[in-house]
Parts: sequence; structure tokens; C-alpha cells
Amino acid sequence: MKAFLTSTAAAICLAGCTTAPAELRDAPAVQAPQSTEDARVADLISRMSLERKVAQLIQPQINSFTAADMERYRFGSYLNGGNGGPYGDEYAPASEWLRLADEMYLASVKPLPGDEPAIPTMWGTDAVHGHTNVVGATIFPHNIALGATRDADLVRRIGEATAVEIEVTGIDWNFSPTVAVAQDDRWGRTYESYSEDPRIVAPLGAALVEGLQGRKGDPDRLGAGHVIATAKHFFGDGGTDQGVDQGEVTGDIEALKTIHAAPYPAAIGAGVEAIMASFNSINGKKMHGNKSLLTDVLRGELGFDGLVVGDWNGHGQVAGCTNTDCPQSLLAGLDIYMVPDDWKGLLETLVGQVEDGTIPMATLDEAVTRILRVKLRAGLLDGAVKPSDRPNAGQLELLGSPEHRAIAREAVAKSQVLLKNNGVLPLQAGANILVAGTAADDIAQASGGWTLTWQGGGDLDNSYFPGATSIWSGLKAATEESGGKATLSADGSYGEKPDVAIVVFGEKPYAEFAGDRKHLGFTDEEGLDLLRKFKVEGIPTVAVFLSGRPMWVNRELNAADAFVASWLPGSEGEGIADALTGARPATGKLGFSWPATCDFGPLNGPQGALFPVGYGRSLEDTSATPQLDETCAPLLEGPSRALFESGRLADGAIAFVTKPNITGEGELLAQMRGDITDAGVSVRSVDRNAQEDAREVSMRAGSRFGLAQDRDSGGAYRIAYEVMTRPTAPIALRVGEDAVVDLTDKFALAHGKGWREMLITEACAPGLGQRIRFETEGDISFRISSVTREDVPEGTACSF
Repeated sequence: MKAFLTSTAAAICLAGCTTAPAELRDAPAVQAPQSTEDARVADLISRMSLERKVAQLIQPQINSFTAADMERYRFGSYLNGGNGGPYGDEYAPASEWLRLADEMYLASVKPLPGDEPAIPTMWGTDAVHGHTNVVGATIFPHNIALGATRDADLVRRIGEATAVEIEVTGIDWNFSPTVAVAQDDRWGRTYESYSEDPRIVAPLGAALVEGLQGRKGDPDRLGAGHVIATAKHFFGDGGTDQGVDQGEVTGDIEALKTIHAAPYPAAIGAGVEAIMASFNSINGKKMHGNKSLLTDVLRGELGFDGLVVGDWNGHGQVAGCTNTDCPQSLLAGLDIYMVPDDWKGLLETLVGQVEDGTIPMATLDEAVTRILRVKLRAGLLDGAVKPSDRPNAGQLELLGSPEHRAIAREAVAKSQVLLKNNGVLPLQAGANILVAGTAADDIAQASGGWTLTWQGGGDLDNSYFPGATSIWSGLKAATEESGGKATLSADGSYGEKPDVAIVVFGEKPYAEFAGDRKHLGFTDEEGLDLLRKFKVEGIPTVAVFLSGRPMWVNRELNAADAFVASWLPGSEGEGIADALTGARPATGKLGFSWPATCDFGPLNGPQGALFPVGYGRSLEDTSATPQLDETCAPLLEGPSRALFESGRLADGAIAFVTKPNITGEGELLAQMRGDITDAGVSVRSVDRNAQEDAREVSMRAGSRFGLAQDRDSGGAYRIAYEVMTRPTAPIALRVGEDAVVDLTDKFALAHGKGWREMLITEACAPGLGQRIRFETEGDISFRISSVTREDVPEGTACSF
């Protein structure tokens, strides 16, 4: 262990010793447990029943249980998923989050018979770039942007502000920081990583732990203004083959540890109380069942004495396991099962496995000890009070406070990385500025995934972000303050010719596997078309590129006079204006190498990079950028032919519900989720192969539900489906405008037979067209995991 810690400390120093505080570099990796702490926990465990001990290991999501269930089962913890909100409302005000926290806490501490202790529960949340599940919270830049600042003190202050906003809603525990070391930018979680270099990741991850929890030795650590932190995902999440989320990591284990385990000694040294197991496999073995790494390395070599929590049904992916049956994870070193919906079955199974000796009682007691130890350190076991009576709780003025927004604005400015500048920057005082692009006035797009909803974006307009400032609004304010004029024109049209055009464009929001890509070529040409238009018209341009990763944008770099990698800046758009005007000069440096090509090979590392890690110009650097190669074969493939897959609607696709006797698309379902009661349709997220990668559609008699594309990409429809209830009346699929396919007998045969595929071709649906619609005369429930278009030989029969 000592050699590993020493090499990691040296690596951190290479990243910049000025950002790693002495107390962090010199701190021991292990917080020595105190005898009084051990004795207190041992006493509680000695008086707990088997069922109550197992319940400490169970973590359901708020949408799948009630306060009555909490009182009955006494779950040790619970969470809100990325699309979960109190009482079924993911946009509920902060006061409702606090009300639910009180209900669950009070249910968990109701007295039990005899001498059995009532152990308070704790609520965990993914506040990964601010408390962004809650309307009105400060939205900080994502980690990829913070990695570009190299500023550990700034990250620590972000942690402090985030902890306070979490406390406003009565929540105890944050599933953050992510200390992944992303090695392939095609990975959909790249923006959750500070850098591809562990020497950059380690000090920033440790700083966020200190901000969230407080520094070790401080009297207020885990007290007022602080919450429990979680380093995640242990380990290898950023090293999967071809950047596939939840995929396979291969290689010599010691070599892998030097990259992917390297940030953990710093986080442990900073006192992190929880570590989350990763979804991925290491050399064929899923981490949720990997004893050699969860126990031997994490607890043995690294000396971690906190709790290990699983990820969303991650235990169910272990060989031989299901969501309701997995002793392997507990035996491997997992302490808490994140089991969003199947909590009852898992709880009952674990109790039985302890009773029959499959799980030794000593193993169960060790896991419960680690959970209670964290609760004790967080003050939940000593004179704890209900959430609304705790410091900062209910002080709504702290949510998105001016002080917190100022920190976010500073982070935005410091994270801007200037890749090209022929002299158009800094913006001149008094200039006439045109701001173009649909993203310019779109706070949701600037914030990315994990913002109010799991995937972010969708139908989230600026009204969902009270107190926030879009990039356009920030530029407008700065321009007018300097005596200039600013005009917003999404399509780039104008009357008076501007002095400079700022084009804001980039990736649409995504999260986790929904953001996985096969190549890094940026295919959306809105920004490119605007830049080329302005070039022809003789207007200098500044490209502001919003993205969760470096991407191949050679065409845009060639067309622009200045190019800024703006990442996913969040709610404080003034920070962009600060950097472009020089009010707070851009000092950001790449934490990831920028690709020179868009091919399918390994894409990170200095070999062949267009711009290496550490690159970033000052405003004074106006040296010429050479013309770049614009050849990118993957761009010739054309747009995706999917309507829905990997848990999200494809660009240009919509899900809709129409009321009886109404034509057209009717009401839309953002992210293909929602409940339109008066139309008789409810669509909710479910898991097939990964978290929320499918949808369950419940339709009442007479209702209609469908999907459509904004273009006809041609080809047959392939639909992956599972029938949950046997049809009691006719159900049909309308394809295009006129073709109707009777599904009644097909659904009756498919009921109870698991996932199947239907192929809808010209043979049964002449004309096909660009939309499909399910129509039912009786109540029905079915699931869909993908809807895609594909070319099939002429005459191919339909199949179900």
C-alpha cells in the first residue's frame, strides 16, 4: 500500500503541486477508528434483529416505496433516481423534497419493540454538478470543465456550496465526486471525468470530497454545511473497451491500477466516507462481485474503512445473480445494494441466505458496522433530529444564492479553453455583436445531462431554471455594459451588419450509455453552416462549442476566426462573456487530448492529438492555426435511423399521444416518458439491459400512442417489445397514414414470453412512412426497448 500511495502522491504533484494542499498530500490514507466509535456501533448491532440488519443493506428509490414501507422495513438508506422526484414530481419545489425527507426520517425512527434500536435512514442523491435535481439550484460546470481549471480551491468551494444546497432539501448524502479517468472520449460519461490523466483527477476529486464533507480534523466536518461524499466508480469505469458504458476493461491489473485506482488514495486521504462500485467488468469479472478488488485492494491495500455502495441494480449483472438474488456481492465486499424497484424480493432473499448459512452472520455484521459507522460520523445516530430541523434546511434563499452563482460564474470563466484566435478576441468594447445558434439561449443544453432529469435537455426550456443566465443573456449584459449592442438571431439573419458573430452550438444533452458514440465526428451542421455563412459575408466569427468531450470539429475550426471549447458550463452564462471580453481572461487548459481524426481507433493520448493535454491559448496568442484536414469517413454514413434506443429518443424523433377523434401528433412525451391521464396513456422508464433503457407503455381503452421522425429515413421498422398484459380487445399498429397491422393475436401469443422483436415491412404495411401509432380498444400494457429503421430485401415478410 505504501508504495502505491507514494507513487500516486508523486503523480498528483506532477499535475500541479499548487492545487494539492499539504495536509492532503501528507494525510494518512486511513482514518483510524476510535474505540468509542466501535463500541457504540457494536452495541447497536448486538440489539438489532436479522431483518433490521439486512434492511440496512437495502437502498430503494423514492418512486418505489412509501413512508409506510419505510416504517415496516426500516431501509438503511434510499435514493432519488435521475428521473425521480418527491411524490412522483421530478420538478417539485425544494419544500416538497424537504417534506419527503421528514416523512421518511420520522418513519425510520419510530420506536421498535423491546430493546431494538431504531436506526435513522439516510437519503442519497446524484448532485454531480450542483444540486441539479432541484429546480432553482446552482448548476455548476460538469467535471470535464473543472478539470480544465486545474483549480483545487475552486472545486473545494463548489463542494461547499453544493453541500449547503443539498442541506436545504434535507438530504444527507451525495453520490459524488466521479473520479473516473476516461481513456476513450466515445464513452458517454466522459464529461463526468476531470481528465484522462490521473494526476489531474486525483487532487480535484479529493478537493470536492473536502468541500462536501469538510476537511479532516475540522470541528465542523460532516456537520452543518456538509454532507456525506462518495468517490465513484471503483474502478475502471473510464477504461472500458471502445468507451462502451458498463463494458469490459482488460489488461494487467497492476497497470490498470496505476491509472484507474490512482485517484482513490487521495479521496481516501481526504476522508471520503463512501465509495460506489462500478458497473464495468475487469478482465471478465463484474466489479459488483469482485472480492479481490472490492475487499483485497480497496479495503486491504488502500485502507478504506467507509461503506461501499452499489450502482443501479449493478449487483444484478454479476454472473449467477438477479436483481433479487445476489449473495455474491455482499460476500465480495459490497455493503449497500442499490435496488431501485425490486427491494422487497432482495430483502427477503438476503434474510433467507443468512438463515441458511449462504451468507455468514459475521459478513452481514461487518457490512452493517461500516454503514452505521458512517451514520455515526455524520451525526445521524447522536441526538439526530428530523431533516427540517437541521442547519440550512428550508432556507430556500440558499438554493441558487448569489454567492453560489458567483462561484459557478468563476468556474465557467476559468474553464473556457481557447483553441484558436486570429485576433477577434477579446471582444471589443462598444462592438455590435450578433449571437447566433439555437443553443445560445438554451440553459438546458448548456447544462447537459444530470440536470433536472437524468438525460437533461428535452422539453426543458429556460422557465425551468429560475435565477439562471443563458449564454446569450450574459453576452447581452456584458456588451451593453461596454456601450455596445447585442442581437440574438438563432438562424443568423440580421439587418445591420454586425462587427462580430458569436455562434453557440454543440452536443445535445445525454447521460451515461445514451451518450456512447461509435466515433467522435461532430455531425450536427447547424454551427458549421452559420460559421460558413458569416465567413462568406465577411463577418468575423467566434465559435463557442458546447460538448461533454473533445470532438472532431476540424470543419468548424477552419471556418471560425476564434474557437472556444466551452464544455457544459451550466446556469451562469455570464462566465462565457467574462472569458470572451477578457474581464476574467480564459486560462483553461485541456484535461483531454483533442482528436485530430474522427476514426474508430483509440482516441486519447498525445500520439496524433490535434491539441495535447495542457493546451489552451491566452487571449494574447493570435498565432495562426493551420488549415485542418476535413476528411471524416464516418460522417458519410448519414444520420441515425433509430427513433428510440438506449433509453432515449433519437434526434428528430418524437413520442406522442393523441386523444380519441383527434388527428396528428397531439401531446408530446419528452424523453418518451410521462402520464397524460385524459388521453389514457402512461409511459414510465424501466430497465432491460441497463438503467432506464426501456419504457413501459400503459394504454386505456380508446387511447393512442406513437413515435414519429422529422424525416422519412426509409426502411422497415424493427421494434423490440415485451407484452405485460394479455389483450382483452383489439390492438393495432397504424403505420404511416393508412396501413393498419392487427396485433391482437400477436400480442396474445407474446404475452409472458419475454422480449421479442417485430419487423414491420411493406408486406403488411404498404407505404411505411415516418410514423407509427399503437391504437387499442381495451386496456393493455407493453414495453419497448428500441424502434429502428433498416433496409430489408424486397418481399421480406412481416414477423412478430
